[in-house]
Amino acid sequence: MLCKTRGIVLHAIPYNDKYSIIYMYTEAFGRVSYLVARGRGKKSPVAKALFMPLSVVEMEVEHLNKRDLHRIRETKLCYPLTDLFCNPLKNVLALFLSEVLFRVVKDTEPDARLFEYLYEAIRLLEFADEGVANFHLVFLLRLLHYMGIYPNADSYTAGTYFDMLNGVFADCIPMHRHYLNREESAIFARLLRISFENMSLYTFSRQDRVKIINRILEYYRLHLPDFPEIKSLAVMQDLFD
Repeated sequence: MLCKTRGIVLHAIPYNDKYSIIYMYTEAFGRVSYLVARGRGKKSPVAKALFMPLSVVEMEVEHLNKRDLHRIRETKLCYPLTDLFCNPLKNVLALFLSEVLFRVVKDTEPDARLFEYLYEAIRLLEFADEGVANFHLVFLLRLLHYMGIYPNADSYTAGTYFDMLNGVFADCIPMHRHYLNREESAIFARLLRISFENMSLYTFSRQDRVKIINRILEYYRLHLPDFPEIKSLAVMQDLFD
């Protein structure tokens, strides 16, 4: 079956000497794996340059029932990502966020709301001039909405503890070790008000930024099965230094 769909590149790995497997989140099919020939020239309808992390492409694809790997007939960028690939900070953010998405977006059923969120967020990253150092924090926190595990921000009052296991702020220290102390909870409650529109107004020390991203990833790990260590995290943190 031939179909046209938009897709977002999550990950690419070599399959053999001639082909690579491109993991994508598509508008029409959810998460899909495509077999793409390697080493083709610029005139190829499926040029390698189109499959960088977080590339957003429009494709004509061939899908066959009961097949794990599908084919791409033609592809083109939905919008250019010049800054995303040339700006060192944005490039590392794309690498980090695509690795997170590869680990958490596993549904093979389409989700129009999730796809639209990812599509618009990547476009915002390409054109953002201010607050880029906070982009990944906003992205990951907003993504929790679409994963169905967003914390109950309304439960916060001064002096409470954030219970990471249950996603709520509590008056007393929880009976388990997965919680934030009062200072961390106040920072996290403030962070839950961050958005792509106001991210340039938030400033954090390097130490706080490292703590925040580690806590966010810990929250993901607590609520999503088989969520591993993110290898590109260290690369991103080195860049912020």
